[in-house]
Amino acid sequence: MPREETDCRLIIGIGNPGEEYAGTRHNAGFETVDRFLAKHQAQFSPRHARNGQAWEGRFCGRNVIFLKPQTYVNLSGEAVLPLMQGEKMTPEEILVIYDDIDLPVGRLRIRKNGGSAGHNGMKSIIEALSTEAFPRLRVGIGDGEGRRRRDYVLSAFEGAEKEQFEKALDAAAEAVEVLLRRGISVAMNQYNSADFPPSAKEEKQND
Repeated sequence: MPREETDCRLIIGIGNPGEEYAGTRHNAGFETVDRFLAKHQAQFSPRHARNGQAWEGRFCGRNVIFLKPQTYVNLSGEAVLPLMQGEKMTPEEILVIYDDIDLPVGRLRIRKNGGSAGHNGMKSIIEALSTEAFPRLRVGIGDGEGRRRRDYVLSAFEGAEKEQFEKALDAAAEAVEVLLRRGISVAMNQYNSADFPPSAKEEKQND
């Protein structure tokens, strides 16, 4: 199948900096970026970015930048906008990866545009760019079944859900690679209907 033309040059993973937030649901964006860079570390090197950690390299014949804002989630736009302005990027050239409580654990959703759905990091980026018209990859974390939202998104997974989440993060990193190689439509078709259930062994242990 021929590769769809894609202009994606900046991949942004949303999360909170600091050891106390490592492995929490709200850091799905950070963890997806980490997984991609671990696989392709020889092709990317650290670079300067205002209010963020960034890596740049050649991938699929063009320069691609990965960014992890260090502003905390609700101020993510303060890291995204300066980098985009410095590189003269348009909103269509970015991909934002973030956690989504409206998706079950083990599900991904790629879209070409859309609102924030209440996610503070996306609110910040939408406000900074003055548009909702940019691609995004949402990683499902479940709704917490009535738990206070802030407490839930800042907690870590355990048991079968942790295994599902890990599988989904690996798939999200693969989805980024497919998007860069073959375009967003191919990535949407391949990953938007995928599900990553826990193994039978893990389910039995949690009965």
